[in-house]
Amino acid sequence: MTAITDFDSLRRAMAENGEQPEGPARNARAEALLAEAERLDIPLAVIEALGHQLKVYNYSSEKDKMFVPFARLLRMWDERPEDFDAHETHSLHWVFKWMSAGMLDQPHVPLASVEKWLGEMERRYRLAGHSERAVRGAEFSVAAHVGDVERAERAFAAWLAAERDGMADCHACELHGQGWWRAERGRDAEALELWAPVLEGAYTCAHEPHTVLASSLVPLLRLGRADEARANHLRGFRLVRAMESMRGAYADHVEFCALTGNEARGLELLAERPAYFTDEGQPRSRLDFLSVVVLLMERLSALGLSGQRVPGPAGRAWTAAELALHARGEALALAARFDARNGTSHVGERARARMSQPPLVERLPLGVRTIRPPAPAAAPAPAPATAVAGTGTEAGAPDLAALLAEARRLSDTLRPHAVEAWAAVAVAAEGAGGAGLDARDRAEIADHRAMGLGAEGAETFELAAGLYAEAGDPGEALAARTRAAYVRALTGEVDEALAAVAEPYDRVLALYAEGGTEVRQAAGVLMGRARILMRRVHEADGPVAEHVLTEAEGAVREVLALVEGRAGDDVRLVARVAEGHAMLAELTVRSGDPGAGAELFARAAAEFVGAGLPWFAVEYEARLAALAHHLGDMAEAERALRAALEHGGGFLEPVGRAQLHLQLAEVVGGRGQAAEAAEHALEAAHWADEAGEGPAFGAWARHQLGGFLVRQGRWAEAAEVLESALADLTVETHGDGAVVQTQWWLGDCLSELGEHRAAAERRLQAAETARHWPEQHDHATLAHLAAESLGQAGLHADADRAYARAGELWRSLGNVHGLVRSLRARAWLALRAEGGQQAARKLMADAVGECADALEVADDEETRLRLVFELGHTHRQFGDLLARSAAEDADDDSIRAAMDEALSQMSEAVAVFVSLGAAALPPRTGAELAAGWLETDLGRPAAAAARARAVLAAYADAETDPAFEGGDEETVRARRAEAEQLLQAAAEAAEASGRETTGE
Repeated sequence: MTAITDFDSLRRAMAENGEQPEGPARNARAEALLAEAERLDIPLAVIEALGHQLKVYNYSSEKDKMFVPFARLLRMWDERPEDFDAHETHSLHWVFKWMSAGMLDQPHVPLASVEKWLGEMERRYRLAGHSERAVRGAEFSVAAHVGDVERAERAFAAWLAAERDGMADCHACELHGQGWWRAERGRDAEALELWAPVLEGAYTCAHEPHTVLASSLVPLLRLGRADEARANHLRGFRLVRAMESMRGAYADHVEFCALTGNEARGLELLAERPAYFTDEGQPRSRLDFLSVVVLLMERLSALGLSGQRVPGPAGRAWTAAELALHARGEALALAARFDARNGTSHVGERARARMSQPPLVERLPLGVRTIRPPAPAAAPAPAPATAVAGTGTEAGAPDLAALLAEARRLSDTLRPHAVEAWAAVAVAAEGAGGAGLDARDRAEIADHRAMGLGAEGAETFELAAGLYAEAGDPGEALAARTRAAYVRALTGEVDEALAAVAEPYDRVLALYAEGGTEVRQAAGVLMGRARILMRRVHEADGPVAEHVLTEAEGAVREVLALVEGRAGDDVRLVARVAEGHAMLAELTVRSGDPGAGAELFARAAAEFVGAGLPWFAVEYEARLAALAHHLGDMAEAERALRAALEHGGGFLEPVGRAQLHLQLAEVVGGRGQAAEAAEHALEAAHWADEAGEGPAFGAWARHQLGGFLVRQGRWAEAAEVLESALADLTVETHGDGAVVQTQWWLGDCLSELGEHRAAAERRLQAAETARHWPEQHDHATLAHLAAESLGQAGLHADADRAYARAGELWRSLGNVHGLVRSLRARAWLALRAEGGQQAARKLMADAVGECADALEVADDEETRLRLVFELGHTHRQFGDLLARSAAEDADDDSIRAAMDEALSQMSEAVAVFVSLGAAALPPRTGAELAAGWLETDLGRPAAAAARARAVLAAYADAETDPAFEGGDEETVRARRAEAEQLLQAAAEAAEASGRETTGE
């Protein structure tokens, strides 16, 4: 900790403390600094220390401590205003607004005192000559808080009508307050329109866009703009996460989670800030926080999770029901204190309304992974049919005949959930003791029970076969025996399954020939045999033997020969034809003809859709998409994937839906549609989580989603998603390439967000992994990027070492451009170091030398042109560096020598860029103008004017040159304007020089 020996060291210490994270530690340091200031015996030092204390209290959870230092400051002002400089005078009046809001936030401060303070603020502002804008804004806050709508509207109008001056809140804060009131009054669209400049970054401050992002969440949801709400949540929570003073905004994010089916994320947010349950420095934000805690806990209870363990106040374990009761009691007690102070019921009504909000979106995927609370044990589902009046059943009991009819309808038409319908029949039949069921009924019940058992259903299929035979349906009995054989094949017993199906196959053909069974039953046996033979194809290790393919194809074609032309309106038979074509598609692909296979998969899918069975088409559309992708037909791949998602509808399993969305994301992203690709990757991540595949498949989906967000420049959202992905990505599961790419993207995001130290950490981690790769270009790039981040974070020694390492890698790769840029960066770092001017010059000279050496051996025109550009930029930077170093040198002669040397480098840069023609006009004119300003500083106005005219002439000539494409219009305007300024400066310098010569 820096010792406080004088006013300057005090100011440095306060500045350093101001950069620390919000919280008690920073507040305690401010208190210690005030004691140090008092020892200096300088009134202004005490004033500044009190102001610093006020600021850190305001931006913390201890806002209630502001009143004492402010009262002391006000007393000092009243006694000796001359002790305050202009800045502290402004600050004193500025924090009147903080006091007004601070009093309103404390229910123990009487409303009369708040009103009296408002009058005092108005009086002092008038005396100081300030506009009443801030006063009317404070009055509006008081009226809105107590629920006096009429007064609030008057004050609101007066606030907006008053002139903005130095006491008005910043534009961002004012827009937040104006939009908040419109949202409160039910005018969400107007609120969002007002907030747009803040959300877009046109206006910012210490707490904006943080609070606007948080306040926008519920209005966006109410307007149905869920995508924007999600984006604002991801952006905004990242901003408020580390800011202790922003409990109210934090509460808005918890509320958002509770209203969008993201209860698990809401619990994670509560776990991150346990002190928010109990911090009492700002009761109003505590009320906001406790209100949304109740909302979240009661939402969990509504989902059957009242016994779920949840984070809460320290000192004990909490369930959702217990925390809901506790938080409600605390919140309503606080609200009652405010209402008693205010003389209205407004605060309590708002709190109750907030606690009781219904969800606005059933489930809004966020892209970040959360561990969902375990679902409660489901109660047994009721039978899917109601009793039919007049059947003699007991009241409320299911009607067995109705259940049988519904189950047969579903199974005969291949509807989804037929197996579940037969399960309901079985339950009802068991309840009736089997009364009213004949052998056929029992056979169908057993048959569908076996289907629900999967690989363990063989014995039950055999039972069904016996019952079908008893019912006089030998064909269906043979089909059931075939299903039993197929189940054995699914467990790996293919040869045994083929032996078991041989007899049913022979018998059903004979029976069908004799007219003893229908096409449907015969097709069932033949299809069962074909499926068993296809198992041999599926289980083949490596290339499939020719005879295996031939046998399977023969069996499939036998099914098609039997059914094609005889299906009519029987969807079961149509499905047999479609499945047969799908089997032929797979065999064709296995035989080495993917194009023909793709056509057959498309045919099979179309037949299922045409039969009104689109959910059966999904598997084959997915296979078709993979083949089309392999064949390079991306349009067909995209069409097939979209069709699969459409046809699967609500019947797709979560993991299947996730896979389809991710494949579509990759295809759509591949044609440059990053926004739509991000939507599909988001869905993929969501459904992977739903399927319990979050750590594996979900992490990959988040990796992809983060990449698509990066491509759109949505840095904050991307950072949240990529950090979530990294928690689960592993080299073993996903490969080191995915891990490195995710860290790389995250480093880019953090760099764009100004989090340079964190960006350096991510880039260094990625570089360490890439260090072991055979190809070292990525390693070099990451080392270079890490060096940039280290430099931007102020870690100059670390940055120099990283640039040196990157330079070694670039040299080993023969990449002159990377090497030269690393040398230039090191030169600028060296210049910042004490006594580093000579080292900086040497590094920049080395960069020039590397360019020159590479040019000597360049063997093609494109390489040569790129190197010439690099040489020109290096000379330009060398000139800038020399000019900068001269400004730090106290010796006049050495300054002039350095400026001359800088001018020489600038002139070299101009010459290099001139050699490149119109293509290098922007860097050429930039270097020419820099040289002109150096000429002016060296007392050579004529030379400076000549350079300015050269720039103007260059653009005039370029406009008639067919090779000139116009360039950036803004750059052209700026260059011309600067050239005119340089001409003016040169003329003034020449005139001044003339007066000196004549002695005027």
